[in-house]
Amino acid sequence: MARIVLIGATGLIGGLVTRLGGDSVHGLVRRPSGRDGPETVAPPADWPRLVAGLGADVAVSALGTTRRAAGSEAAFRAVDFDMVLNFAKAARAAGIRRMVVVSSVGANSRSRAFYLRVKGEVEDALRALEFDRLDILRPSLLSGDRGSRRRFGDSVGILLSPMFNFILRGRLDRYTAIDAEIVARAILDLAGTEAPGAHIHHYRDLVRLGGRTISDVPRVA
Repeated sequence: MARIVLIGATGLIGGLVTRLGGDSVHGLVRRPSGRDGPETVAPPADWPRLVAGLGADVAVSALGTTRRAAGSEAAFRAVDFDMVLNFAKAARAAGIRRMVVVSSVGANSRSRAFYLRVKGEVEDALRALEFDRLDILRPSLLSGDRGSRRRFGDSVGILLSPMFNFILRGRLDRYTAIDAEIVARAILDLAGTEAPGAHIHHYRDLVRLGGRTISDVPRVA
């Protein structure tokens, strides 16, 4: 398995990547994750220096917050744009040629929605770094156990998602809620893929990469 350096290990998807990937995943975290597996606790300012010494094959970012959790648009951008891009630049400087990043369905640097605009801007900035291979994952609402960190909006969305998932067909199925473990498994699958290029993955791709088929995944729960 490819050696992965990961940011966002304390989040829902990142935590699953560390659990499923085992010792092949080295997390850079701001606070201890409490999970098994190699990790380094350090402030984000130290991450670029640390990346250089890990000898990873693939950089993975599962880092992300919300405007509400961050407290302001500037604080949100500092996480979802600055931290992700600085990590990616450090990975390139360290000779890492492949990157996987979790973005969001609807990401677009020209979007009028702040959240989606920032997600699109960081995608554009990552493309400009010219990794040999860049995989951009654009899941919709994530289901999974966040423990005490579940946000109110997530809870409401998860309750309503079976109804909406039933009517999301064709191209609209990219907005279907998805199990975070499927996304994590897709990340690990992509980490072992070396074919070059920049690739965007929506719901159907993620389900396939996560080792499932569309018919396997319940649309009504």
